[in-house]
Amino acid sequence: MSVRPSTASPKHTISSVRMRSLLIRAVVVLACSAQVPVVAGGADWPQFRGRDAGVAADNPRLPATWDTTRNVVWTTEIPGVGWSSPIVSGDHVFITAVVTDDAEPKAKPGLYNGGVVTATSTMEHRWVVYDVALATGKIRWQREVRRALPTLPRHQKNSYASETPITDGTRVYAFFAGVGLFALNFEGQVLWAKEFADVKFRNGWGSGASPVLHKGRLYLVCDNDEESFVAAFDAETGRELWRIDRNEKTNWSTPFVWEHGQRTELVTAGSGKVRSYDLQGTLLWEFAGMSGITIPTPFARHGLLFISSGYVGDEKRPTYAIKPGASGDISLAPGVTANAYVAWSDPTIAPYNPTPLVYGDYLYTLLDRGFFTAHDARTGKEIYGRQRITADASGFTSSPWAYNGKIFVLSEDGDTYVLQPGSEFKVLGKNPLGEMALATPAVSDDSLIIRTASKLYRISDREKPTAGRP
Repeated sequence: MSVRPSTASPKHTISSVRMRSLLIRAVVVLACSAQVPVVAGGADWPQFRGRDAGVAADNPRLPATWDTTRNVVWTTEIPGVGWSSPIVSGDHVFITAVVTDDAEPKAKPGLYNGGVVTATSTMEHRWVVYDVALATGKIRWQREVRRALPTLPRHQKNSYASETPITDGTRVYAFFAGVGLFALNFEGQVLWAKEFADVKFRNGWGSGASPVLHKGRLYLVCDNDEESFVAAFDAETGRELWRIDRNEKTNWSTPFVWEHGQRTELVTAGSGKVRSYDLQGTLLWEFAGMSGITIPTPFARHGLLFISSGYVGDEKRPTYAIKPGASGDISLAPGVTANAYVAWSDPTIAPYNPTPLVYGDYLYTLLDRGFFTAHDARTGKEIYGRQRITADASGFTSSPWAYNGKIFVLSEDGDTYVLQPGSEFKVLGKNPLGEMALATPAVSDDSLIIRTASKLYRISDREKPTAGRP
């Protein structure tokens, strides 16, 4: 496919010469990222699910109760449409969206039974990165990185800006599938850009998975229906360092950089196979046995790697716990739930969209239809089976998070349910915002940052003293 030149004014976007510095065929992935070490402030939330896979440092001013006014420090309207998650570095909250005057169908909560695909718009769209001041909620700057007509459809519940950006504390990196990968400094200047060609995604549902960052390198997994690959880029210059073709169709799982005592690896979850590569792109190990669509992000806790794949249309919806040091094909034999490198597995407990959470000793799984389970993270032993959070929610896409001895789950209706961790399931409360929400929130120091369909909230318990940055 050819690459479209940008029609935006040079005042607001980068030049077509710079945009064409590298054409990479094929691209993408969906659902909202991974836990990787990033150089930034200790209380920052520099990527999807933060530094610690959804677990935030305790702080007495982190809220347990809120609504549209209670414990709200500020609310900011974010122009455009996007389901990327907010990230935080110092006083900077970064978020992305796509702005258009087109009256596109609005997303509605709930599972769509195959999906409602919007017709490709014939009106101009603008891909924008926003920097919001954490202290005040004021939009410090907004940088348009692309202006063009979209060439592919998307799921009505998806957006053209569903990939979460990532920061190293000096730059912010934003990826828009089929558009490009962009590096911006904290003043909003585009430092480099790599344009990507459009590719087709399963059923026209669109993309959404994010880049990951590790020691000066950006990694992308681009699983699509035309030509899938995994690639590494130099974060300083945008230069492509290596690229490996993948025998996969569309998936929406962001990769994960797994650092353990033996080595560092890039773990990629796919519906065909889970594969782990060294940081030069050499395949280390792989296994088959996932469901037909893979969305949740791999993550590590207690010395184990957790991988889930729970497409609601499949009977098999497995979760695996993997030991370090594997090599070759570690697939399980039929009817077997563990082997030398699979510590344990369960064929039916994985979620479709949300990534599970390990808090304390337990693995907690939030299922899209509003059920919650707990298992021993080290052994897979069931602590309790499916417990209904509520009968009222349309569904859950956002991933759970935890702090101060509580677990939080955000419904697509914009209601956050507060759950008790431990061996007994209990709903402690409900915090309504009254607007659809799909993005996973960010936590920074004493503040919770929640994105809804049109707004960004900073929420903090202002009645309690601050503990300061850990």
